[in-house]
Amino acid sequence: MKYLHAMIRTNKLEETLRFYCELMGLKLLRKKDSESGRFSLYFLATHEGAPEIELTHNWDEEEYPNGRNFGHFAFKVDDIYAQCDIFMAAGVSILRPPRDGHMAFVKDPNNISIELLQDGEHLAPAEPWISMENIGSW
Repeated sequence: MKYLHAMIRTNKLEETLRFYCELMGLKLLRKKDSESGRFSLYFLATHEGAPEIELTHNWDEEEYPNGRNFGHFAFKVDDIYAQCDIFMAAGVSILRPPRDGHMAFVKDPNNISIELLQDGEHLAPAEPWISMENIGSW
């Protein structure tokens, strides 16, 4: 397993980019815009390959009370199905099953979201995960 990033939502994009890039010295590694989702993602790190901070900027005005600006931790895993099997056997709810063989979400005991991403190519869809269409609302 490899730690990838933590996600923070921001409604103060320019100030936040200045803080992390100019004041802390992080580099903007890549940016992705989603027209349909109406958001932009900015990935920052000390260098390529280092753990990242993902800044999520929703285009519509939104306040983030009570710390809702923190999103999730992300980990790359060798086999997303095997990792989700481990979580299910331990009684952890799979909020967003890995139906696509690529991504899943679980929550830790503190209610913090954990994103799991398949390392390399997506795995072929497999049961029981493809039958879990109505589980989770990610």
